[in-house]
Amino acid sequence: MSKGEIGFIGLGRMGGPMARNLAKADYAVHVFDVDPAAAKRAAAASGVTTHSSPREVAARVSAVFSALPNDEIVSETYLGRDGVLAGAAPGVVTCDCSTVSPQVSQAIHAAAKAKGVSHLDTPMLGSSPQAESGEIFFMVGGDRDRLAAVQPMLDVMGRLTMYVGPSGTGNRIKLLHNALGAVNAVAVAESLALCVELGVDPQTYYEVVKNGGGMAYSTYFDRRAMRVVEGNFAPTFTLELMLKDVTLAAKMAGPLLNHLTVLRETLAAYRDGAQQGWGGEDFSAVTHVIEQRLGRKISRR
Repeated sequence: MSKGEIGFIGLGRMGGPMARNLAKADYAVHVFDVDPAAAKRAAAASGVTTHSSPREVAARVSAVFSALPNDEIVSETYLGRDGVLAGAAPGVVTCDCSTVSPQVSQAIHAAAKAKGVSHLDTPMLGSSPQAESGEIFFMVGGDRDRLAAVQPMLDVMGRLTMYVGPSGTGNRIKLLHNALGAVNAVAVAESLALCVELGVDPQTYYEVVKNGGGMAYSTYFDRRAMRVVEGNFAPTFTLELMLKDVTLAAKMAGPLLNHLTVLRETLAAYRDGAQQGWGGEDFSAVTHVIEQRLGRKISRR
């Protein structure tokens, strides 16, 4: 017997596995994606039903989740003529797991509230491996008292949920987080370039930073430094998506950006990477930009 009727919109690298995990947990999952092939892949799982619009999905469920690429698509998905709010009945809870501008989350929250629907911004930490394994970390912004209604579904898709504040706060923190991660990627690329130039063995440098207990260690360094040296830029989170997030973080900074030199330089590096054609590679491919600027090859390939 089904645990309940759940909607999922956006069945890409993150959303597809998340929807499948809900179906495996015995939820009846109603899905939509603009890509028919993605919808067909999702429908191969037992308990998944495809629909022709977000409106149709929302009309059949008590909760809707979405994982979408940008502000414009999220706004249209929720607020458009065939959007979620056109079909959702009062009492439905919607959870947008996308990374978007806080203002987008707040606009949807206000429009939803006027219809008796509760909208939570629930951006994620993690990439496709965590989506597959059900180990995402969700940051939740919005009306705290509505979180309990969707907590069981979040527990299926993730390892941890943290309520972080009113509407828009989830995306503020997610953008701060990803901007810091992007800065780290550029800093590691520069450090590795200098390492190679000085004739230091990158593997030895990696072991010292990882195991030495010093302040240079980071999760990014651990997961990406040797992949960069090996020339492995297979994406789990693409450069073009990181560029989107750093752009949104810079926009969020407003006039303060004039004084945030490191963030400005990081944004420039990611823009260069996208313009050079590396947008589809892993976001660590910003390393290519540093290699190009310094005239030094870091990777062994």
